[in-house]
Amino acid sequence: MPIRTQWTRLIRFVAAETSRVHIGEPIDRALDIGLAAHHGKPIKAYEIVGSALDPSAHVSNKVLTVRQLLTPLSKEEIKVVRCLGLNYEDHAAEAKLSKPAFPILFYKPVTSLIGPSAPIVIPKVTQPVKEHLPDYEVELVIVIGKPAKDVPADDALEYVLGYTGANDVSFRYHQMIVSQWGFSKSFDNTNPLGPCLVSGTAIPDPQTLPLKCTLNGEVVQDGTTADQIFTVKQTIAHLSQGTTLEPGTVILTGTPKGVGFVRSPPVYLKDGDKVTVWVGGGIGTLVNDVVEEKDAPLKARL
Repeated sequence: MPIRTQWTRLIRFVAAETSRVHIGEPIDRALDIGLAAHHGKPIKAYEIVGSALDPSAHVSNKVLTVRQLLTPLSKEEIKVVRCLGLNYEDHAAEAKLSKPAFPILFYKPVTSLIGPSAPIVIPKVTQPVKEHLPDYEVELVIVIGKPAKDVPADDALEYVLGYTGANDVSFRYHQMIVSQWGFSKSFDNTNPLGPCLVSGTAIPDPQTLPLKCTLNGEVVQDGTTADQIFTVKQTIAHLSQGTTLEPGTVILTGTPKGVGFVRSPPVYLKDGDKVTVWVGGGIGTLVNDVVEEKDAPLKARL
């Protein structure tokens, strides 16, 4: 049976009334929560009592005001971050790479994850940026809600708690010099996640979602999940073979065409840039500034 939650869109936030972290259901069902938070617009939410990973968590009548929007799941709730590479036909074509016969999998640590409006930090090891080519990647994200092992593709959506969005910021120099992509995708504070977690039942067909990335006001990616090589169902079925996907497993599902490193000349993220990713279905927009890590200030010796 599909996972049925009382909430449709879940957000995690610091409340103005309590200065504590809460989860809630936005009162305005049509509001793009990420954009509203970025522009400082008021956001009201009904408090959700319980855990984001507990389908029995109930939506209360208590109204709270969002002071700071956070990732939909806390780092403690996330079991593992699994990611698919080269999972859109148009992206494989623009990169002049063969369409993979099986999903290309890599992992990220939770320390790479940041929330809406948090800065994407370009670490010193990936500078100068002109040589290391930090890149943007808008992605649909699956959140698993109950233990999934050896799941048939036809049943796979029954294990989805919800969907959210991400910007899988990638550092192309480190990615291309080795066969394993984990290191180049794992730097601290580089992967925005959010802004909303939309329940799986609210998105009955995840292969119909539009997704877009904008860099400094210019649209650089404009795609649809219909172009995925491995669908959400196929991805869950494949990754659950002989492996239990625990509740709180986060799966990034790849990016469409338009990435920066294949352009001529290459486009790359740099200090002062503003990058925005948007995923449809009520998930909404992540807006993040880019900052290059500087030398730590010298401290006086005492």
